[in-house]
Amino acid sequence: MEADEKVKVTEEKQELWSWGAGTEGQLGTGKLQDEHLPQLLPVLPSLSLLACGGAHVIALTHGKKVLTWGRCTSGQLGHGSLVNSLEPKSVEVLNNFNITHVSAGWNHSGFVSECGQLFTCGDGSFGQLGLGDCVSHSSPIKVSHFASRRVYQIACGMRHSLALLQGEHGDQVYGFGSGKRGQLGISKEKLKSVSLPQCVFGLQEVNVSSISANGDHSAALSSDGHLYTWGRGFSGTPDVCCPNRVISHFSFKQVALGWNHAMGLTDDGDILMLGGCHHVVLNNPEKEILVNEDLNETQVKKIPGLNGIKVVGVASGSEHSVLTTGKHFENGVIMAWGWGEHGQLGLGDTCDHTCPQVVSMAQNAAHEYITSKVYCGSGFSFVVRAWRPKQP
Repeated sequence: MEADEKVKVTEEKQELWSWGAGTEGQLGTGKLQDEHLPQLLPVLPSLSLLACGGAHVIALTHGKKVLTWGRCTSGQLGHGSLVNSLEPKSVEVLNNFNITHVSAGWNHSGFVSECGQLFTCGDGSFGQLGLGDCVSHSSPIKVSHFASRRVYQIACGMRHSLALLQGEHGDQVYGFGSGKRGQLGISKEKLKSVSLPQCVFGLQEVNVSSISANGDHSAALSSDGHLYTWGRGFSGTPDVCCPNRVISHFSFKQVALGWNHAMGLTDDGDILMLGGCHHVVLNNPEKEILVNEDLNETQVKKIPGLNGIKVVGVASGSEHSVLTTGKHFENGVIMAWGWGEHGQLGLGDTCDHTCPQVVSMAQNAAHEYITSKVYCGSGFSFVVRAWRPKQP
């Protein structure tokens, strides 16, 4: 890296914005109320990743430390208590570890260390902590089942978890927790729950690059751009107990799961949808997706209103979604659609919207905005916006 490039990197700063459901402190505003418009939060240490759950948030700093806030009724914040936090607070138990990946479920949390250790906390009543029992914990506990393996990623859903392991014998995905809708992918038959991690069927020969979980859905992306989904059937169709591949000429680079839909972001910047009844996209039963075998391209729909707009990131809550565009479109904007009861679309009201709407976010004339990353919890939204001072 050249010297002038180093200067540019050090000049980059971040803005953190939130809106939507906030009655349990999950917005980080210090208030117990919903917000219908984006709220600029106090400056935090530089963030590399956010994870939003049912009503709590996990922030991972570039220094590989963890902050959490929001609901803590099951100990999911990892603070050693069951007390909600209205503002970001350090997870002190993890301060001696360099954390590289985090995920937030409905009421549980997962943390992966630099050396491949997995820690979990929060609600364990379905075995979703992977500790061999159904006990909840208010401080992160190491998952000893992976003591001799290296965990790379964690994904937490409603009441289940997935772990991505890397090793000399290839990548493997493990599932644990509730399996009543097939979301664990560990058996051809549905299982009520599993408290110790078990290997997901059908992905052993796949080079998995990322995993996702939300609601009773699970998904994986391969390094060559293939998308696999399993778990609860989309839009009321039959559940799927093993990973199914979306048969498509598109190459996917990101997946975002909701409770009734999945969004796949392609390398070309298009978003394709599976499912999507209720509030999320079209409200058209004729366009709901059947998911009982490998999916073909006719079962995957593009999102209306995005023709010619290149999308660079997408996130989904329970029944709403948020995206960020490339700088070619109005210098990069945030758009949201779906369920809006708590103001989670950031449009100033509580209406539902079936097509993406531009979210108005204040801009400082002295700032050059570089990138925006979007994140969704069940009924709330976050944006991390990077900027640097404009050159005179």
